[in-house]
Amino acid sequence: MREFIVEADGGSRGNPGPAGYGSVVIDAATGETLAEAAEYIGVATNNVAEYKGLVAGLKAAYALDPTASVHVRMDSKLVVEQMSGRWKIKHPDMKPLAAEAARVFPAPQVTYEWIPREKNKHADRLANEAMDAGKRGRQWEASASTAELDAKASVPVPSGPPGDAAAGAAKARAALAERRAPEVPSGSAADVRAAGNVAAQAPSAGWGPDLGAPATFVLLRHGETALTPQKRFSGSGGSDPSLSDIGREQADRAAAALAARGTIQAIVSSPLKRCQETAQAVAARIGLDVRIEDGLRETDFGAWEGLTFGEVRERQPEELNAWLSSAKAAPPGGESFAAVSRRVSAARDRLTAEYAGRTVLLVTHVTPIKTLVRLALGAPPEALFRMELSAASLSAVAYYADGNASLRLLNETAHLR
Repeated sequence: MREFIVEADGGSRGNPGPAGYGSVVIDAATGETLAEAAEYIGVATNNVAEYKGLVAGLKAAYALDPTASVHVRMDSKLVVEQMSGRWKIKHPDMKPLAAEAARVFPAPQVTYEWIPREKNKHADRLANEAMDAGKRGRQWEASASTAELDAKASVPVPSGPPGDAAAGAAKARAALAERRAPEVPSGSAADVRAAGNVAAQAPSAGWGPDLGAPATFVLLRHGETALTPQKRFSGSGGSDPSLSDIGREQADRAAAALAARGTIQAIVSSPLKRCQETAQAVAARIGLDVRIEDGLRETDFGAWEGLTFGEVRERQPEELNAWLSSAKAAPPGGESFAAVSRRVSAARDRLTAEYAGRTVLLVTHVTPIKTLVRLALGAPPEALFRMELSAASLSAVAYYADGNASLRLLNETAHLR
């Protein structure tokens, strides 16, 4: 039996006031977002909006698999307790909504859990997007949503110093600090005061718990194609070109460098030819199979595929300016950077869960690599335009068990010289 997690929320700006809800369906096994729902519902109370979010989330899960077991997580204590049968439902506006929610799935298939608001960010952002849309006289549109991206970009407070890459390094620093701590004459009145000062200044418990070895993604951009030196848009919606002769040489050099390091434990590639060819060059050197991950494909540049930046500027200047100004804007018939971020984030989460503590080579493209780096740094979407990635370059990001990430390498090309 499949298992879904439904996270739902609702809000009202005035209580009662302009209200909206948001809900998300997550695959419990992989953590992948399977469906989102949000709606502006007009003037209503917080509780009514929360119940409507629950109903929408359950219906979205039912549409995916009516036989699944569903675990609902909400930050509304009232809804959770009432739907669990521990509190009575007295308000006349909520009784029909609770009954509607109870009819979606048979009761034995659904469980409920209260979670704090900070753990319900995805649904909360969807609800706020819906209310923002209502304020503009519109309804929420899934294609314009950045709720999942925004929720994942809310990086928790680091448990150690930025860039802490080596397991156990925090403990070593703590031990060093202890050895350097000033000695205080025993039994003196200053003894207690000084001990308190040292404790306040020293790192706590070695900068936090040792989180173990991270999942490390070594990010290899594919080698050149015929379009690369011409700087033409080449995404997932174009001709899917193969590597050029230069590109094949670049792939071989990258493979030799990675084989010499001897750290790669698995290889995952975008489905596009140029990445698969680059990945196979590495696989042949180190004796591993290549797994395909669709989430690592390049942006679909739509009508701009095969064109240079200058040609697009000449033909569609307004569309290009919009694309450069907003991550939500897409080339005509293409894909926005916000949409790319959502699927790359989902792929990242699947892979970090599967390869925890291991070093994995991801062979992919400019936009997915820049997106992974941007999210690791908590940088805004416009940071995508402030990074340079050469063909067959190497970058690396490590992902720790507490959700933090560390950028270790960006655009290394020494192996190509």
